[in-house]
Amino acid sequence: MTVNIPNWTSANLSDISLVVRGITFPASAKLNEWSIDRVCCLRTSNIQKKLDLRDVYFVDRSYVKREEQIVQPGDILMSMANSYELVGKVARADNLIYPSAFGAFLAAVRSTDVINGSYLFNFLKSSEAQRKLREGSSQTTNIANISASTLGKLEIPLPPLAEQRRIADKLDTTLARVDTLNDRLARITPLLKRFRQSVLAAATSGRLTEDWRSTTGFPLWQKKLLLDVCLKITDGEHISPRKINEGIPLLTAKNVLDGDLDFSVKDFVSREDAEKFWLRCKPQINDILICSRGTIGRCALVREEIDFCLMGTVILVKPDANLIIPKYLFHYIASPLIQEVLKGASGATAVSALYLRDIKKLELLLPSREEQTEIVRRVEILFAFADRLEARLQSAQTAAERLTPALLAKAFRGELVPQDPSDEPATELLRRLREARAADTASKPKRGRAAKAPTVSE
Repeated sequence: MTVNIPNWTSANLSDISLVVRGITFPASAKLNEWSIDRVCCLRTSNIQKKLDLRDVYFVDRSYVKREEQIVQPGDILMSMANSYELVGKVARADNLIYPSAFGAFLAAVRSTDVINGSYLFNFLKSSEAQRKLREGSSQTTNIANISASTLGKLEIPLPPLAEQRRIADKLDTTLARVDTLNDRLARITPLLKRFRQSVLAAATSGRLTEDWRSTTGFPLWQKKLLLDVCLKITDGEHISPRKINEGIPLLTAKNVLDGDLDFSVKDFVSREDAEKFWLRCKPQINDILICSRGTIGRCALVREEIDFCLMGTVILVKPDANLIIPKYLFHYIASPLIQEVLKGASGATAVSALYLRDIKKLELLLPSREEQTEIVRRVEILFAFADRLEARLQSAQTAAERLTPALLAKAFRGELVPQDPSDEPATELLRRLREARAADTASKPKRGRAAKAPTVSE
């Protein structure tokens, strides 16, 4: 790495920090409770954006062979064996509850006097460092591994120590604001979901069009069974058909999303088989599909004419358009009240499932056709408003997600804080560190073969 910034240099990670590998133990050694002779053992699942301590186990302290394998405050814990996307992920060891070690799939990176711990942590989580770590990993079928040698050779841009502190302080402050922004944006999605549910609740209870009824004088709503307003209520195939590589799509409950169908993941059947299936269950435009397994009650409206078949995990509801507007019925079934009714019906048997008999007996309130039209119109206006907000939210989240990588890249190009010519050059830091290590090595007694004992003659 060539660093063309005044007073900066670069160094391998192994030159400026200590890399410690984790402990090993048999699976039978895992324990659920802490005691004085045990340590908490951290593993890859604990390495999230921050160290996640909600799911930990403990092992006997005898598995810790070296004291350096005990986590110290400020250690940087890195995932050394994980999927390619997650290998190299790092978290700071802050706010530990128990004395802790870490498993063999982790390593601890411990900073020395020449590098600020927060500066080093931020570099290791930067896009540049993460890319280099992934590219340097060895790949098996599902797991990528970073060797201690590869990690040690990772080049770190090294400013003067005073500038490292300025960069770390600036990043800590700025990234905290970015995190706050992301948290606030994340809270909007549940609000939009609750807004849509509130709209449906108002629509299907009559509150949404209460003012409209008072001025038009239309009659009160009638109570009906779902069976009374539908041409057909059935489900898909119960025996898995022969599947082929291309043909007519075969959809299951996993293809039924909230409101729409997902054709990206599907199996196929021959047209000959499809023609047989369609004799009993032929999905068409304006039909409503309901999950009878999995996420029970989740429903979608068929919005376009496309040939496909259904498995038995999906119930097909074919509204009688002369009696009920299909979009009104779809909104009614998607409403919070009916969703709770469907989930309650599915739990009445040993196996959680929704049966045709339960759907057919579903009670609903039916307004006049004119009011159904007005309800659909108002729901779609409010949903379109929510959709626009959601699109703006996604744009804001995308922009916010780019802030952290951009700030980190700027920091390690020397552009985040001004340089101070009076700072001691980083090369001097490295020189002193090398001299200290050389002196430490010289002071240690040399290891050699023990002198052979003299032969004692009789």
